[in-house]
Amino acid sequence: MLQKQLHLPGVFYIMMILVSPALPAVYVSMRKAVQRNIWPFKAGGFHLKKKKVNAMIRFLVVAVLLIGFLVFGFPLLAAQNSLGKKDPHARDVESLKIVQYMFGLILKTAGITVTVKGKENIPEDQAVLYVGNHRSYFDILVGYTTVPGLMGFVAKKEMLRIPLLRSWMVNVNCLFLDRENLKEGLKTILQGIEKVKSGVSIWIFPEGTRNKNEDLRELLPFKEGSLKIAEKSGCPVVPVAMVGTAEAFEKHFPMIRPSHVTVYYGKPFYIKELEPEEKKRAGAYTRERIREMLREIQEETAGETG
Repeated sequence: MLQKQLHLPGVFYIMMILVSPALPAVYVSMRKAVQRNIWPFKAGGFHLKKKKVNAMIRFLVVAVLLIGFLVFGFPLLAAQNSLGKKDPHARDVESLKIVQYMFGLILKTAGITVTVKGKENIPEDQAVLYVGNHRSYFDILVGYTTVPGLMGFVAKKEMLRIPLLRSWMVNVNCLFLDRENLKEGLKTILQGIEKVKSGVSIWIFPEGTRNKNEDLRELLPFKEGSLKIAEKSGCPVVPVAMVGTAEAFEKHFPMIRPSHVTVYYGKPFYIKELEPEEKKRAGAYTRERIREMLREIQEETAGETG
């Protein structure tokens, strides 16, 4: 039975490989419908600009892809959950592969390209705490598809209300934080410490929510307690700066437009090795590191376009 379960992801990959080539055809068909004036967005003389129509179609295709995965992938999820009862590590590895494939497909469908900078800074022999700025839901997709090894995000507890999605999130080592309950928040930190000690990296967004400031470097204040996972586990902190994800979705909601994303993994550091004053305010220290990395990305981008 276990052997059959381990083969299920392979069957899933084959299925998705067969389905994914059809997505561009769906996209083209929907565009032709617009041109023939049979698409509902043009009914009644309500004409949308070509770019807006394409962006809306892109959103619909991504939504269908995501919902379809959650619904029709239920048998696969059940198999993964069953595998987890016998071999949790194998479940984690297989679930991560599946989610990475799906996220990669979604990014491609959304027209998002990704440049990874500083990947050599990520330690290969131990789990780390990734600390990044947060501007978009797509930050999570980019994170999962660019980091090596097992990793989970710290998400808000409200995500537990979403059936199927919450189960996949648990399988890829996500933690759920109650921002209103200090005691429950401490439990989440302790869970994160245990995961890091077991070899699973954790990714946090210390801003606590998506930042909507126009200036990329105008980060929200970092919550100091968010770095306790690194402080108590002794793992290195890898600062992460990400640019371009909000340009794909949040700035055009509910439309999705092509965007180029740069994710920059900075040099790791240990909280215990910081100066006493920096150690007291490790969140503020990390925030400044990320702000500097964002500045580097902006300067490089300006140099390329100048």
